[in-house]
Amino acid sequence: MQVPVYACVPQGERLASGPVNAAVSLIERVLRSTAHVRATVPESHPSCRLLGNERMGSATIVDPAGLVLTVNYVVVGADQVTVTLRDERAYVAEVVRQDFDSGLALLRIAEQGLPALPLRRTTDLTPGEDVFIVASVGEGGARVSNGAVSYIGPFDANWEYVLERAIMTTAMNPGLGGGPLLDTLGRLIGIVSLNLNEIGRFSLAIPADYYLDGRAAFLAGRYPMRRRAWLGVFCYAVQDHVVIAGLLPGGPGDQAGLKVGDVILAVDGQTVGDRRSLYRLLWAHGSGEQITLKIFRGREQHTLTVAAGDVEEFFA
Repeated sequence: MQVPVYACVPQGERLASGPVNAAVSLIERVLRSTAHVRATVPESHPSCRLLGNERMGSATIVDPAGLVLTVNYVVVGADQVTVTLRDERAYVAEVVRQDFDSGLALLRIAEQGLPALPLRRTTDLTPGEDVFIVASVGEGGARVSNGAVSYIGPFDANWEYVLERAIMTTAMNPGLGGGPLLDTLGRLIGIVSLNLNEIGRFSLAIPADYYLDGRAAFLAGRYPMRRRAWLGVFCYAVQDHVVIAGLLPGGPGDQAGLKVGDVILAVDGQTVGDRRSLYRLLWAHGSGEQITLKIFRGREQHTLTVAAGDVEEFFA
């Protein structure tokens, strides 16, 4: 079967020089190592309020023995996951591990001898380096886009999430999240997670290092003995404080009485200056521990005690 590629990276085996045929050869080789993911989630699952109950994503084969890497938000809460390879073979997948800290998920399908991509660490990755993205656009379809690394460094998001070493690129994600970010030799650098709206920073990828560093735990389906604290809040920074923009119904923050618009001033007496400092202060605690928050609501300060939750248990 000829896989349709709607946006092709021009030029060379290294995508920077050489004949177009070489680029096509590289893309075709990489495409064989990508897949389409479809997940069905019970409508009662708490993630459906944000993500819906029918989800699709891209994925990458990282081991010939049927291991496939994607983003966690595609499969969280799923009671059925199907992985479709580029030759249209479809498999019911086992979710081996969901890592809420990194945002990656490892799947396994019952197949051997698959064309896995080589993985590259980001230790020598530099801004300006040429990269490309492959993304599924549905079963049997894929798109490719190219660009350059524009940023490597910390990234935080509004859902209690931090990457110490995120990758941002000028390459736009041309399809569904979860596909590979690759260097010009076709090595997997990261898994594309988010579309960004910043100039020169169009896509965010989770480095492959997170999978490589925790591979043994991923394969064993092991989770940390001590889970870090989680409140179930969405927040943004305003000047030197953090404001709650949303809460997950039934989450720890909601149950403790936090409200949209509350300004978090301090955690256990330590001042909160920005979103990352809030998360770090929270993560000094484990799930189940009591956390004292000083908040500003209306024109008054309040003190609330929150029993920290476990995000993996909440979304199990």
